[in-house]
Amino acid sequence: MAELWDAYDCNFNKIDNVTFVREGNEPTSVIPDGMYHLVSEIIVKHTDGTYLLMRRDFKKKYGGAWELTAGGSVLKGENAYDGAVRELKEETGIVSDSLQEIGRVVRDIHHAVYAIYLCITDCDKNSIILQDGETIDYRWIDRESMLEMSEDELISKRQIELIKEYKL
Repeated sequence: MAELWDAYDCNFNKIDNVTFVREGNEPTSVIPDGMYHLVSEIIVKHTDGTYLLMRRDFKKKYGGAWELTAGGSVLKGENAYDGAVRELKEETGIVSDSLQEIGRVVRDIHHAVYAIYLCITDCDKNSIILQDGETIDYRWIDRESMLEMSEDELISKRQIELIKEYKL
């Protein structure tokens, strides 16, 4: 099933009348230099201070690695916040409408602009729903243990820096 994405500039401004297409795991449209697709990522922190880590499906890039965020590409017509709410529900089952944006990152190599959100939740920690084809496991981990994880285990470098910077 194809996904349609709006085009953005490096300042997170939508570019009118430009749409990108993705089928499978890779864009089928070539994203030209200077244009980007929008990605929302969500760090999930429980009210008890632990963080939700999701383990990537082995069929995906970095398969088997742990990731600090839920998230993905924002669909055509969505804004970053609505995409984050949708992705959070799809990948974890958590429903929240009180996400806080904590950072933005531009990655020229991926032709992507990232809006990063924090979700603080008091959900039942055993109620996480894994999304088929995306994630295969989850766990809750305290901040100190997460910061001690090796680069081979945890692929969320940008988010780790935000946690350190904002003392989340």
